[in-house]
Amino acid sequence: MYGGGRAAVVGALLVVVTVLAACGSPAPAAAPPPTTPASPADGVQGPFGGPSASDGVPGGVSVFTPVAASVLDAPIPVPATDGRVHLAYELQVTNILTSPATVDAVEVVGDGRPLLRLEGDGLAAWIKPFGGTVGTRDLQGGQGGLIWLDVSLAPTDPVPARLEHRLTVRFAQPDPPLVPATLVEPVGGVDVDRAPPVRISPPLAGGGWVDGDSCCRLGAHRGAVSPIDGRLWAPERFAIDYVRVDASGRMMTGAPTDLASYPYVGSDVLAVADGPVVGLVSDLPMQPPGANPNGLSLAEYGGNHVVQDLGGGRYAFYAHLEPGNPLNLAVGQPLRRGQVLGKLGNSGNTSAPHLHFHVMDRTDPLAANGLPFEFDSFTLEGRVTSDESIVQGSSGPVPFGIDRAGAGPQTGRSPLILDVMGYPAPS
Repeated sequence: MYGGGRAAVVGALLVVVTVLAACGSPAPAAAPPPTTPASPADGVQGPFGGPSASDGVPGGVSVFTPVAASVLDAPIPVPATDGRVHLAYELQVTNILTSPATVDAVEVVGDGRPLLRLEGDGLAAWIKPFGGTVGTRDLQGGQGGLIWLDVSLAPTDPVPARLEHRLTVRFAQPDPPLVPATLVEPVGGVDVDRAPPVRISPPLAGGGWVDGDSCCRLGAHRGAVSPIDGRLWAPERFAIDYVRVDASGRMMTGAPTDLASYPYVGSDVLAVADGPVVGLVSDLPMQPPGANPNGLSLAEYGGNHVVQDLGGGRYAFYAHLEPGNPLNLAVGQPLRRGQVLGKLGNSGNTSAPHLHFHVMDRTDPLAANGLPFEFDSFTLEGRVTSDESIVQGSSGPVPFGIDRAGAGPQTGRSPLILDVMGYPAPS
């Protein structure tokens, strides 16, 4: 959620429990690197001269991969407001040697077709060693980390059935022939999950709603990977932090420490589909804006919230609501699409009023994986021009810079970070 300092608007839900991001000090949101062609996956040789048997290809020869890798969660393609289809996911890597290793490049190949190559600074902006910071490609002996990937396809490009990955790795202490100075490794193949994203209606109504942090850049939400119950979860992979700007582009009218400065506080939060309530908290106080709260327990980070069963193993999470339960919601109560379920507030782990919304594959907002979703109908009103504009506009009554080019109706699309949207009134 909202963090402090430069990331005041692009913070994350999981300040203390995240391995890789924190609301108070999230990783800088790096601009997405260009999608450049990878080299074909053909011809990878095993250490004994035969073709690679990566991922159990019959008849191949096994390959020594001292930097092991696997995908946290199978990617699901989703169309977005930039007119492209995105596969956003994470590659977990581990250097099993004592020698330090440097990841020089990551290549993604889909069904034999090169899709993405990250290298140098473009890769450094998307990789973080465990216990380290974004921006370094070095893994010490025994150290692991994550590489965030966003494979972006043109709408006419076929969505691959399977993705393969190749790491180019340099070792500080090579030990030929198994560990040369530089090794290209085939790792982490994964089948693409072809289940369509859930299509829902927006959780708010009216214009001027800014997507302060969401897919597909590496901001605090995408970086919020949490170690819970003995494994890693990425619940906020597609999460949105919503704030609202007025006709002048201002998020607030007065001091950022005064709740009354935010005219959108108390806005109706709407159910995005039909389905019952399966989680509910309504008795936590509003936090004073302007700084991250201290002393919260893990259970308090989402503040007052509702978890709704959307069916098909998908659950919606609406967080940081105002206290109280004037609608007398209860676990098990059915909700209708467009029904008011609460009011936008500033409870839990938040430094400024906003609605945190995401869809996940389990009922626990922390121990879950985030799922893509698409809104059935809305208007793209423009895009905030820069992160700096967000920072300035969240520090006082300064208008956000908004680029109105490309504005227009959207159908069956997922918002991207910095989008400004208008949502229809519920029918």
